[in-house]
Amino acid sequence: MESFLDPLILARWQFGLTTLYHFLFVPLTIGMATIVAIFQTAWVRTGKTHYLQLTHFYGKIFLINFAMGVVTGIVQEFQFGMNWSDYSRFVGDVFGAPLALEALLAFFLEATFIGLWIFGWDRLPQKLHLACIWITAVGTVLSAYFIIAANAFMQNPVAYTINEEKGRAELTSLGELLANPVALAAFPHTIFACFMVSAGLVISVAAWHLARGRNLETMRPALKFGMWLMLIAGAGTTIVGDQLSLAMVDAQPMKMAAAEALYTTATGADASFSIFTLGTPDGVHELFSIRVPYLLSLLSTHSFDGTVEGINDLQAHYAALYGPGDYAPMIWVTYWSFRWMIGLGMLHILVAVVGLWLTRKGRMPQNRWVWKAAIWSFPASLLAMSVGWIFTEMGRQPWLVFGLLKTEAGVSPGVSGLSVLISLLAFTLVYGSLAVVEFRLILRAVRKGPEPLEPAAEGEPASVVRATVY
Repeated sequence: MESFLDPLILARWQFGLTTLYHFLFVPLTIGMATIVAIFQTAWVRTGKTHYLQLTHFYGKIFLINFAMGVVTGIVQEFQFGMNWSDYSRFVGDVFGAPLALEALLAFFLEATFIGLWIFGWDRLPQKLHLACIWITAVGTVLSAYFIIAANAFMQNPVAYTINEEKGRAELTSLGELLANPVALAAFPHTIFACFMVSAGLVISVAAWHLARGRNLETMRPALKFGMWLMLIAGAGTTIVGDQLSLAMVDAQPMKMAAAEALYTTATGADASFSIFTLGTPDGVHELFSIRVPYLLSLLSTHSFDGTVEGINDLQAHYAALYGPGDYAPMIWVTYWSFRWMIGLGMLHILVAVVGLWLTRKGRMPQNRWVWKAAIWSFPASLLAMSVGWIFTEMGRQPWLVFGLLKTEAGVSPGVSGLSVLISLLAFTLVYGSLAVVEFRLILRAVRKGPEPLEPAAEGEPASVVRATVY
C-alpha cells in the first residue's frame, strides 16, 4: 500500500500523463499555424478560391487544437509548485527564465495576433490580415524554442552557479542558457518533427475525403502539399537528428548506451546498431538480434572506429562521481521508444514517396489499402513524436537535472501520496472528457469538409471572396 501511495511515483505518473497529453496538441499548433499561413498566402497571391477554402478548413482544426493546447498547458506549470516544489526551489531561478520569456513574449504574441486573425476577416486589409497568421506562426516557433531551452537545461545544465548559502542554482547568463548546445540541436529536430505530424494530419484528412470522392478540387492539392511537406520535413528531421545524437552523446552518454541497450563499451564493428533484439533487459542473454555493424559508432562519433561507452562502465563512473545508486534509465523503454521513433519516421517518408508516385500527373489510386494507409498517417506520426519525447525524458532518468538533481530529490516534501492520487484521478477524468470533446469537434469539422464560399460583392475584385467568420 505504501508503494501505491508513494508521492514520488504518483507525482511522476501525474506529470508524465499530463505532459504527454498536452504534447499531443503542441506539434499540431506549431505545424498547422504555418500550414494555414501558407494556404492563405497562396490564396492572396493567386486568388484561387480552393486555397481560401483550405485556409478556413484547416484553420478551424488549428483553432480547436490551439484552444485545447492552452488549457492543458496551463496545468503543466502549476505542477512545478504543487508536486515539484523542491525542484522549483533549487533551479527555478534558471529554469524559470525561458519559461517567463515563453509566456511574456511568445505566447502573448500568439494570443494577440491569432485574435486579430480570427476577427480580422473582412475588417483588416488583406495583406495585413495575412501578416497576422504569419506572426502567429512565428510566435509558436518562438514559444517552442523557449520551452526547449528550459528542457535542455535539464538535459545539459549550463549558465548557472550554485549558491551554497541559499542551496540553489542561480542563473549567470541568459544568452548562454538560450544557446545551450542541446537546445540548438533539439530545436530544429523538434520543429521538423512538428511539421511531419501536421503534414500527417493534412494527408489523413485529404485522403479520407478523396477516398469517398468528396471535395476533389480542394483535397487533391491538399494531399499533394501534405506529401511534399512530409517528405521535406522527414528529410530535415533525419539530418538534424544526426546532430542531436552527437549532442546527446556529449551531454548524456548514458542515454545513447540505453538507446542501444549497450552494456559493454564497444568500438568499431562491435559498436553495431540493432534493428531488432530479443533478450533479457539486463543484456546478459540475447536470444536473437538483427544488427548493422559500425552504425552505432557512426551515429555516436561520426567515425567507423569510434568508441561508444557502455552502461556498465558509465554506471561505475557515475557511482564514483555522484555516490552509490542506479544511474541507468529503464532500458526496455529507451530501447524500444528509440526504435519506434526512428521506424515510424522512416515509414512516413516512404508513405510520402509512394504517395507522390501513385498520384503523379493527376492519377488517383483505386486500391482501398492505399487510402487506408494514407488515413493512418496522422495517428502514426503523432505516435512517432510522442515516443520520441518519451525517449528524451525517460532517458534522462534518474535525474531531473542531469548531474545536479535526482528525480527523488525534486518532489514536494509536504505533499502526501493520497493528495497526489486524488489530483491524478481528477486530472485523468477531466483530460479524458476534454479528449472526447476535442476528438468530436475535430471529427465533425473533418467530416463536414471545406465550406462553400460566397462570391465577391458587386464592385469588388474577382479575387475577393467573402470569408466565414470563425
